[in-house]
Amino acid sequence: MQPEKIIDRAKAFEASRQKLTGIAYRMTGSHTDAEDVLQDTWLRWQTADLANLENPEAYLVTIASRLCLDRLRRRQREKVTYIGHWLPEPLLTEGVNAPAIEHETDISYALLVALERLSPSERAAFILHDVFEIEFREIAQSLGKSEAACRQLAKRARDNLRTERPRFAVAAEDHEAVAAAFFKASRENDVEEIMRYLADGADLHSDGGGRKIAALNIIKGASHVARFFAGLARKPGAAPPIWRQAARLNGLISELTLEADGTRQATAVEVASGRITTIYLLRNPDKLGRLWAAVHDSDRNAADPSTALSPDRRRGPAT
Repeated sequence: MQPEKIIDRAKAFEASRQKLTGIAYRMTGSHTDAEDVLQDTWLRWQTADLANLENPEAYLVTIASRLCLDRLRRRQREKVTYIGHWLPEPLLTEGVNAPAIEHETDISYALLVALERLSPSERAAFILHDVFEIEFREIAQSLGKSEAACRQLAKRARDNLRTERPRFAVAAEDHEAVAAAFFKASRENDVEEIMRYLADGADLHSDGGGRKIAALNIIKGASHVARFFAGLARKPGAAPPIWRQAARLNGLISELTLEADGTRQATAVEVASGRITTIYLLRNPDKLGRLWAAVHDSDRNAADPSTALSPDRRRGPAT
């Protein structure tokens, strides 16, 4: 009779932490939710019966996946009453406080946005198999479905997404220059200058969550996008940001700003062939708190005017 295998719960959990974080972030589209899922997974892992358990990581993935599915189904109901366009929570992907997650090059914002079109089960099957290369046998256990059903779910997701799984890459220097010029122009009431940097078919996705000014629907076409930004610049009380900082969010060239009225804003852009093709504008405070905290921790003197900044630092670094 073989002696019972002893599993170190803490060690097994830590060994799987990056994978669990990566799965949970992609499944929920929220770093905040991903951390909550990780915490709940740990609590359930603490009381799990480990007798005869052969693969601790597979068991942990099952717990986390089911918790994510619960959150996705709840969010589907909540989105019925969500005001405006829903966007995922952006993730800092450069800097000392960028979170460590598995397959970090496969968290493009375009993919996260596209994943919102899928059902919770399709999203789970696609992420677990196509991103994390988990066998359908294990996915079936996690989702409580047959292997054949999981294969079909992943195929439907794949067909739906088809061309929308870009991996983020380091942007060329000219792309950084285009983005910087656009960020500057977008703060000024000059439609022609903004349009210089936009592709003809550029679109704008913005999320204010009903709490901050944002477009209720996706804005398509360079002229319409340019007029939206010019309109923001004409709003009563519009003024230059109190603070701004360059960042990389989900691999995209981005700018974080604290607007004159105290609104936190994250603007991320996709650039192709020297023109901006897609803009993601995040203004919903619920989706920016964790990002601001990460930036604040890496530069305590520049992340928020509530800290003691010198007059020069209040203007933020040039971008």
